[in-house]
Amino acid sequence: MISLSMFRGVWRYRGFVLGSVKREFQSKYRNSLFGAVWTVLNPLAMITVYTVIFSEVMGSRLQGVDSTFAYSIYLCAGALTWGLFAEITTRAQTVFIENANLIKKLQFPRICLPIIVVLNACVNFAIIFGLFTLFLAWSGTFPGPVYLLLFPVLALQILFSIGLGMVLGVLNVFFRDVGQFFSILLQFWFWFTPIVYPATALPKPIRELLVFNPMASVIAAYQTILVHGRAPDWAAMLPILVLTVLCCLMGLLLFRKRSGEMVDEL
Repeated sequence: MISLSMFRGVWRYRGFVLGSVKREFQSKYRNSLFGAVWTVLNPLAMITVYTVIFSEVMGSRLQGVDSTFAYSIYLCAGALTWGLFAEITTRAQTVFIENANLIKKLQFPRICLPIIVVLNACVNFAIIFGLFTLFLAWSGTFPGPVYLLLFPVLALQILFSIGLGMVLGVLNVFFRDVGQFFSILLQFWFWFTPIVYPATALPKPIRELLVFNPMASVIAAYQTILVHGRAPDWAAMLPILVLTVLCCLMGLLLFRKRSGEMVDEL
C-alpha cells in the first residue's frame, strides 16, 4: 500500500522531520535583533492594518452585518487562510529542487520533505491565526462554539494544498516551467477568489464561474463562520473534497512512480 509503506518511513524519521521544522523556524530570526518577536509583530501589524484602515474605509460594504469590524474580519478570514494555501503550494512545488543536495547525499523517505513544508506552514499559521483569534475575543466578535467548525475546513484546505503541491513539486522537477506558470496562476487565482471583495460584488455571469474555483468555497466557509457566526454550506464543499482526494492520490502516485528518476533530474 502506498500510504502505509511511505508513512511508516516518515514515523521512523520523525526526529528528522521535527528537527527540520525547528531549524527552519530558528533560522528565520537567527541574526535579527528582536529574534522570534518578529513572529508576533509581523502578523500583528497585518491585522492592525486590516482592522484600523479597512474597517473605516470598507466597513459599511458588507450587507447584513452591522459590526464595525465586519469587513476587516472578512478580509482577515480570507487573506490569512489564503496565505496558508499559497505558502504550502508555493513551497511544495520547489521542495525537491531546493533539497537536491540532501536527496542525493542522504537516504531517507523523501515524502518527509512535503510533510516538513506543511508543518512549517502550520506553525506560521498557528501564530498569526492565534493572534487573530485573540483580536476576535478582544473586540467582542468571537463567533462562539461555531468557531470549532474551522478545524474540519482547515484540515480539508491543508490536504488540498499539499496534494496539489506534491503534484506540482514532482512535475516541476521534470518540467521547470510548471513552477513559473503556477506562480503567475496563483496571482490570478487570488483575485478570482472573494477575499478582498464579497462574491455579491461580482456580476452574475462571473459569480457563476466561482463554482470552478475550489478555494472559493473554502474561503467562504471561513468567512461564514467568523463573520456571520454560523455553519458553512457543507454541500458547497463537496467538489473540493473530491478534488482533494484526487490531488492527494495523484500526488502520492506521481511521487512513488517518479521519486527514483528525480535524483537524475536534480
